[in-house]
Amino acid sequence: MSEDDERHGTDTTHDEDGTDDDRTPFEAVRYADGSLGYPGHPVGPDGSEPVGTVDLSEHTARVVTWTTATSPPPGVRSPNHLAIVEFDVDGEPIRALGQLTTGDVAIGDEVRPVYAAELRDPEAGIRDPESQEWDGYRFEPV
Repeated sequence: MSEDDERHGTDTTHDEDGTDDDRTPFEAVRYADGSLGYPGHPVGPDGSEPVGTVDLSEHTARVVTWTTATSPPPGVRSPNHLAIVEFDVDGEPIRALGQLTTGDVAIGDEVRPVYAAELRDPEAGIRDPESQEWDGYRFEPV
């Protein structure tokens, strides 16, 4: 962990060879009062600044609700299964919205975040392809 990481309570992900990983982090922000926020905001519920981060990719979550979009935007797979999931991190609930790896899920199922190098086809649609290159995480049933 770098000196900056230690100061801010963050942990940089490294590949097996020790180099920094280019993956987009999946982090919640921890505030001085112990609460967590996702996505992070510069000010917490009590007005305090963030004091650290929590890597949500290291935790599992439960499906709160889910749906299937059968007419997604250009470049997004169809059907596009989406869920709101809830993580329990040190007794603090954190909810996130994201794609599922499958439509074979039910409310209450345990899922884990899995990295996806490409969440949509950047060549599809009318926008500049470079502006449409998105990586991130999908949720996979455990």
